Amino acid sequence: MQAEYDNQNIFARILRGELPCFKIYEDADTIAFMDIMPQTDGHALVVPKEQAVDLFGLSEAGAAAAIKSTQRVARAVREAFQPDGMVITQFNGVAAGQTVPHIHFHIVPRYADQPIRGHAREQQDMAVLKEHAERVIAALAKLPA
Repeated sequence: MQAEYDNQNIFARILRGELPCFKIYEDADTIAFMDIMPQTDGHALVVPKEQAVDLFGLSEAGAAAAIKSTQRVARAVREAFQPDGMVITQFNGVAAGQTVPHIHFHIVPRYADQPIRGHAREQQDMAVLKEHAERVIAALAKLPA
């Protein structure tokens, strides 16, 4: 059963410009920004602009746009942070770990010598997030259009 969309969720409010974020990418269909409670350095989120709680409520066009943006942002994160690996996830429902009821994709760099922090546990220092966003933006600028 599909959950009803709550247009007061934090990502809906970010999309409307009511809340700030460290935006790293935006196109007609998606926005990407740094996760304020990152699991690792460089943890970014890609959020479709379409109002959908999860993958099951997202249109095919919205899903295609989200994957395209996720791939582009992941390439930039990889260039900016040079991780040993990358985890890209998307949770559907609270039982699966979804903490915001708006579909989104996590881009989580993994480093061989660093443990992963808990999901949605500790807010990152804003100056660090700003610096991380600047690194990803610079890497995005180097990617072909």
